[in-house]
Amino acid sequence: MTAPAGIQWQQTEARAPAAVELRGVSRHYGGKHAQVRALDDVSVAFAQGSWTAVMGPSGSGKSTLLHCAAGLERVSAGQVLLGEHDLTAAGDAELTALRRSEIGFVFQSFNLIASLTAEQNVTLPLKLAGQRVSAKAVRRVLASVGLDERRRHRPRELSGGQQQRVAIARAMVTRPRVLFADEPTGALDSTSARQVLRLLRELVDGAGQTIVMVTHDPAAAASADSVLFLSDGRIVDHAHAPSAAGVAERLARLEG
Repeated sequence: MTAPAGIQWQQTEARAPAAVELRGVSRHYGGKHAQVRALDDVSVAFAQGSWTAVMGPSGSGKSTLLHCAAGLERVSAGQVLLGEHDLTAAGDAELTALRRSEIGFVFQSFNLIASLTAEQNVTLPLKLAGQRVSAKAVRRVLASVGLDERRRHRPRELSGGQQQRVAIARAMVTRPRVLFADEPTGALDSTSARQVLRLLRELVDGAGQTIVMVTHDPAAAASADSVLFLSDGRIVDHAHAPSAAGVAERLARLEG
């Protein structure tokens, strides 16, 4: 189903409270005479315990939506709510604290520190946040991604899929309200990608984790509960319980 022009899509089928919500969010770049509207009056709520994939053609605003929702970019207009926190009203210090405690990030490039072991990489967010490091908690989160026995290995001693699982464990160690993932399987082979997607599915189904994921891969999107399609900075379509074929067809229509 395609939203009429000028109407933004609201995920009303999810009855759980919103973990993160965008209300009339716009993000503009450039000056008055050469302005690019990366996001244009976007309103959407991501329910707690849900997994949403965000798709669209190149330049449609996918990554900008993710960055604004996660407080990595300031919005030009509108409001971003992370639970009870208003990110648009938060100062830099509060945003930094929220990103360390309430928000998890996973990116296409694993961003692991090469000189540190898997265990030390996972521990790093806790140390940066000034929190007490529980060795038991770190081992537990590494065990949850199937890497307890590799905890003393450095990134160069791990496969791409294993490195991404370390990155997921690092994001999850603070028990974030929302996990944001930007092309988390983009640098992986098909087998490793499937393993990572199964892990994300387990986090949602078993731990009630909320995930918002940007992807270009219909198969990855089909692992999510729902898919939002963006074009020219607006939400133009939505699919619940998506199939890879259905996602690919809708994406092809947008790119055509």
